[in-house]
Amino acid sequence: MVTAAMVKELRERTGAGMMDCKKALVATDGDIEKAIDELRTKGLAKAAKKAGRVASEGVVTSYIHGGGRIGVLVEVNCETDFVAKNDEFKQLAYDLAMQIAASSPEYVSRNDVPEDHVLKEKEILKAQALEEGKPEKVVEKMVEGRIEKFFKEQCLLEQVYIKDTDKTVQELIHEHIARIGENISVRRFVRYEVGEGIEKEQSDFVAEVMAQIK
Repeated sequence: MVTAAMVKELRERTGAGMMDCKKALVATDGDIEKAIDELRTKGLAKAAKKAGRVASEGVVTSYIHGGGRIGVLVEVNCETDFVAKNDEFKQLAYDLAMQIAASSPEYVSRNDVPEDHVLKEKEILKAQALEEGKPEKVVEKMVEGRIEKFFKEQCLLEQVYIKDTDKTVQELIHEHIARIGENISVRRFVRYEVGEGIEKEQSDFVAEVMAQIK
């Protein structure tokens, strides 16, 4: 039996509407974990349908970390000025700026990576694999695997979300698309770091950023 308390818990955990939560719980015989998966699947499907819609409104949000050591500007777009002023949308933009500060991606998505950069990266990875003594017949598969790792590290949308490592940044955005009801996209960003390009002692910026938000 689905109770009001179960609906309330699911709603708090997912941010989905009350009726959607109730339907998901009924469909999964009251299993909250399965209901979360149900809502996520439906949300991603809805988000995918909205992905092609024009998003020309939005905000440019900044995030400054470490007393001015790292600064980020990111443009996040939506479809209407009404949503651009929505607190949830603005919080998403801020979280994305924080993600960029912590994880230092080079590109928004893999589609933004120049083809010559990908080819050069593949050449380097192939040379590394051969240098490691790997059989040439398995090198190509290894290179493809490492290229995928490169995309997941250097493309913002494919990065693991720092505040919830069970999802990617793209999944985070899709969840907000499903809840808000408009297409949302990251158009561009710029990240500055004091002393960038100058040899210096490295520090764990992800840990620093996470410590700041706890």
